[in-house]
Amino acid sequence: MTFFHYLGALSVILFIVGIGMYSGFRVRSVDDFIDGGKRAGAGIVAGAVIGTLVGGASTIGTAQLAFNYGFSAWWFTLGGGLACLILACLYAKPLYESGVSTMPQMISREYGRGAATVATVLTSVGSFLSIVAQVLSSIVLITSVSALPSSLAAALTFTLMIVYVLFGGLWGAGLVGIAKTVLLYLSVGICGIMAVSLQGGISAFTAALPAERYFSLIARGAAVDMGAGLSLILGVITTQAYIQAIIAASSLRLAKAGLFISASLIPLIGIAGIAVGLYMKLNFPSIDPASALPLFVLTYLPPIYAGMVLAILLVAVVGTAAGVALGISAMLCSDIYRVYCNPDADSKTLLTVSRIALACILAAATLVTLGNLDSLILGWSFMSMGLRGAAAFGILTAAIFAPGRIPFSYAMWSMVIGSVCIIAGRLFISGDVNPLFFGVIGSLTILVIGGLAPHGKRR
Repeated sequence: MTFFHYLGALSVILFIVGIGMYSGFRVRSVDDFIDGGKRAGAGIVAGAVIGTLVGGASTIGTAQLAFNYGFSAWWFTLGGGLACLILACLYAKPLYESGVSTMPQMISREYGRGAATVATVLTSVGSFLSIVAQVLSSIVLITSVSALPSSLAAALTFTLMIVYVLFGGLWGAGLVGIAKTVLLYLSVGICGIMAVSLQGGISAFTAALPAERYFSLIARGAAVDMGAGLSLILGVITTQAYIQAIIAASSLRLAKAGLFISASLIPLIGIAGIAVGLYMKLNFPSIDPASALPLFVLTYLPPIYAGMVLAILLVAVVGTAAGVALGISAMLCSDIYRVYCNPDADSKTLLTVSRIALACILAAATLVTLGNLDSLILGWSFMSMGLRGAAAFGILTAAIFAPGRIPFSYAMWSMVIGSVCIIAGRLFISGDVNPLFFGVIGSLTILVIGGLAPHGKRR
């Protein structure tokens, strides 16, 4: 990177930091921090959803996987778009009208505090893995284009994540998310168009690459790739960060509008990333696949614009990590601290606890990432979504659409069995089958048995 690269990058980072600091002035209570005081419009909802979901896995990770498997890499963003559509059509209304602020509170209403606590722990662990994926993406990005060692790249990532959301909470995630979305789609979209143009059109890709591997959505096997898409759908539906965005809206209509905007935009970013990944495969086949997108930017864009795009990618990565961490901190504060530690805590105390929890989560994820620098970015993301979906999708759906039908004990066991099955599948089953299937089947089987049980304590 030259002076002009750094100048372009610095201009974007200062712009984003300014928005993050400004959002902090809108936070006067823990409610403002967690759900924006329910004053968000469709743009803030979409900004929070896209800003959290579209990050390193959707851009750098997608280009990385496309380098090796082409359109199989589309499942992350395609699944995310489908998940937003399902949320808008089926889940937004009952979630918005429930009056709760977290997903475990919805579960607690139907199955009691114990079930809510288990859901909080299991989904927080799953969400934590997603943060690791984003921090890994950021380290890859920074070290690919600069001489910084991984430790300093991790420190820079942690600092940016803190600024992104610590001050403004949901407002920070939403306002910065809007800015990030506009900048990211312009920059990555331009890179995708350039890749197709430089290669000589789509026909040049199809002529040079075998279709069965690079132009199939199931190149890694139907069970693996369709399972990846399913893990995105179930994971997004059960992730606090996206539920938070729905609840933050000032009306149900605006919540749905934000989700529809997200559903239409999220898959598009994946197409651009795939184009770049395929171009780099054909023209630079010996590079580290994780570096495909940042190296394309450095090679083909003028220095000052390349610096801006690299900074936008960095903001996309840290924004996703910070948004997911905000969801975890909201659950830990509302469903653990306020329930078990300090039921009488005032708003100022809860705001402080939320911010401390957020900082600790981001610090822990950064340390974990430093011990796993050679791992696959989307591997962490798919496992994260799968664990969340296996643990909480069944019980959340039952709480919303089948109240009073499932006994408490079966609801508890469905979460535990679902999580155990997906972890066991990951450890002991070959990579030809996505472990999500084992987790979801195990969880839903317990719920079905519980629904057929003639007796039992429902709560």
